[in-house]
Amino acid sequence: MAMNLRLSEAEASALRRRAEQEGRSMQEVARSAIAEYVADRPARLRAAIERVRVENAELLDRLGR
Repeated sequence: MAMNLRLSEAEASALRRRAEQEGRSMQEVARSAIAEYVADRPARLRAAIERVRVENAELLDRLGR
């Protein structure tokens, strides 16, 4: 599937630099980043839930009474 992705100048420059550093195309780097983001969602979600649980332990305890 083809799509257009509009980036700011800063985003495009950062992507270009990373692609040059890795010897890959900008498209390859962007696709890799998207794949990593999508694949890692469950782990990020678990980490966020744990962070809320720890940071709000007292409140959650009081609500559970």
